[in-house]
Amino acid sequence: MLAYTLRRLALMVPTLLGILLLSFTIIQFAPGGPVERIIAQLQGQDASGTNRIGGGGGDVGAAAQSAGAGDATSTYRGAQGLDPAFIKELEKQFGFDKPAHERFFKMVWDYARFDFGRSFFRDASVVDLILEKLPVSISLGLWMTLIAYAISIPLGIRKAVKDGSAFDVWTSGVIVVAYAIPGFLFAVLLVVLFAGGSFWQIFPLRGLTSSNFEQLSLGGKILDYLWHITLPLTAMILSQFATLTLLTKNSFLDEIRKQYVLTARMKGLSESRVLYGHVFRNAMLIVIAGFPGAFIHAFFTGSLLIENIFSLDGLGLLSYEATLGRDYPVVFATLYIFALMGLVITLLTDLTYTFIDPRIDFEARDV
Repeated sequence: MLAYTLRRLALMVPTLLGILLLSFTIIQFAPGGPVERIIAQLQGQDASGTNRIGGGGGDVGAAAQSAGAGDATSTYRGAQGLDPAFIKELEKQFGFDKPAHERFFKMVWDYARFDFGRSFFRDASVVDLILEKLPVSISLGLWMTLIAYAISIPLGIRKAVKDGSAFDVWTSGVIVVAYAIPGFLFAVLLVVLFAGGSFWQIFPLRGLTSSNFEQLSLGGKILDYLWHITLPLTAMILSQFATLTLLTKNSFLDEIRKQYVLTARMKGLSESRVLYGHVFRNAMLIVIAGFPGAFIHAFFTGSLLIENIFSLDGLGLLSYEATLGRDYPVVFATLYIFALMGLVITLLTDLTYTFIDPRIDFEARDV
């Protein structure tokens, strides 16, 4: 297993390089960067409407018609009328005075040492920003995974035992509907119904804690925190709960139909002893081993839209705002961390499989 683990770790390097290279290349052709944003703000234009010349067509703005002191050869749309020395200083400030390949290799070298630099538009290092936002996203992902497992495992077992019954049919209908509803759409519905949208003002809309959180007692802090996370967690759990329930049910059904279960029943063992003494251990291998992957899935996919809808100050909201604001150090750093965590968690999931079931041998197959 050691050789397999080392091979997987070695493969992470070219994978991360490929992700960074692809993202970096796309950014070079994407309209509107930090320099364009500053220029647009100076010219009184919207930053999202700025482009490099040749990047997207269109007429040069009214600022281009200003006095001839501007730089007529500037590569930035809307830069006419601004001192060319000022434009050069902006490029130097953001690191765009160097060729693209030099910037990429510098970024790779810095990221290999986990040096993510400083935010373009926030007076803080990228590491400090990520560490500040990380607990919120981890909290949501962990609670979502734990609650989803706590609901899905008993429900999946019950559905397997009652396979084909009325209980199985109507719960399957609920699960299919839950899986079909996008989490963000359900989040909007919850806001409309319970967060002062159009009906009831029962739950808060913003943040994970109230403004007077520090003045509350320990019990009050716990209740306040649970009050704030109720709606976000409900929206995030929906699809995850549906997937895990069906996975648990199908895994149990596969095991129940095997020969050793028939043998156990013929020996006179009670149904509960058969289910929880024999079937449970084997059927839960795939479900339990998938816990790391389920957590990282919740951490990635649940954070962006849910954090934005409920104004939760986590990594999802940070990366979204950084993308809109063309804050490239934050964008690349969060992408790098998400990719690295995804690769590590995938490896941990495989190792968990082998730990739970020693019969699984990944070394016997090609990586």
